Amino acid sequence: MTRSSPNPSSAPERTLRLLSCNILAGASVQRYSDYVTRSVNAVLPGRSKLANLDSLAELLHEFDVVGLQEADAGSLRSGFLNQTRYIAEAAGMPFWSHQPNRPMARVAHSANGLLSRIEPAEVIDYPLPGRIKGRGALFVRFGEGPDALVMVVAHLSLGAQARMGQLAFIAELLAPYPHAVLMGDLNTEPNSPEMRVLFDKTALQMPTVNTLTFPSWKPRRALDHILTSADIKLERTWTLPRAFSDHLPLAAEIRLPLALAEAAGASRPR
Repeated sequence: MTRSSPNPSSAPERTLRLLSCNILAGASVQRYSDYVTRSVNAVLPGRSKLANLDSLAELLHEFDVVGLQEADAGSLRSGFLNQTRYIAEAAGMPFWSHQPNRPMARVAHSANGLLSRIEPAEVIDYPLPGRIKGRGALFVRFGEGPDALVMVVAHLSLGAQARMGQLAFIAELLAPYPHAVLMGDLNTEPNSPEMRVLFDKTALQMPTVNTLTFPSWKPRRALDHILTSADIKLERTWTLPRAFSDHLPLAAEIRLPLALAEAAGASRPR
C-alpha cells in the first residue's frame, strides 16, 4: 500500500466525503422486470458490467472513503475480476480491502468492499449472525487509541428477525467506540425496531432526513444508510444521480473535530 503524507492544517474541522454503494456486481437494473429478463446476464460477465464500474470510478475523485456492497470478489459473473480492486485502481484510491462472502460455487461471489484515500490502521472481517450464513461486516479503524475513527461497512439480510440479530451484533461491535460511522445497504428504514436497537446501544444518531435509495429507477425507500456518532457532524446526505444497480449510491459529507481528524490521520483540509 502507498502511504500518503499528511499536510498540516490550522482549520478547526476536517471535512470528509463518504459514499455507500450496492453495485449488484456491476449489473444495471432499471425496472422490476429486469430481475427476470436479465437473470442469465446476472451470472455471466459482459462489457456492460465493466462499463458500469468504469462510470462509477470516474465519480469517486471527490470522495475520501467508499463502502461497497455486492461487489464480486472474482467469479464467473465478473469474468473472475476482483471488482473492489478494479474500482480502487481505476479511481486512484490508494487503499482498498474486501470481505468475500456468500460464495455460490464459482458462479457468483459477493463481497463488501472498502476504498480509501486515508490509510486504515486496522481492517477486520466479521461474519454476521443469521439462519442463512454469508453476511458480513467490514470493520475499519483509522488511527489509534480512544480518538480512533471506526467505520463499518455492512450488507444486512432481507428478513427482519435476521437483521435484528445482525444489528445487535454491530451495536456490540461499535459500543466501545465513541467516534463511529456505519454505512451500507441495511435493507430497512431508519425507524424500524431493529434500527432502534442500534441507536439505543451505540453513539450512532438517527438521521434527521430520510434519503430514498430504492428502487433506483423510482426511489421510495431509505434502505441505504450512512450513520454517524454524535461528535461527527453529518452536514448532508444525497444520492448520486446515476444508478449503478437497483440501489442509488448514497453520499454524505461529514465534519470531524480537528483533534479526531488528526488522530485518525485525516487532517488534510479539503
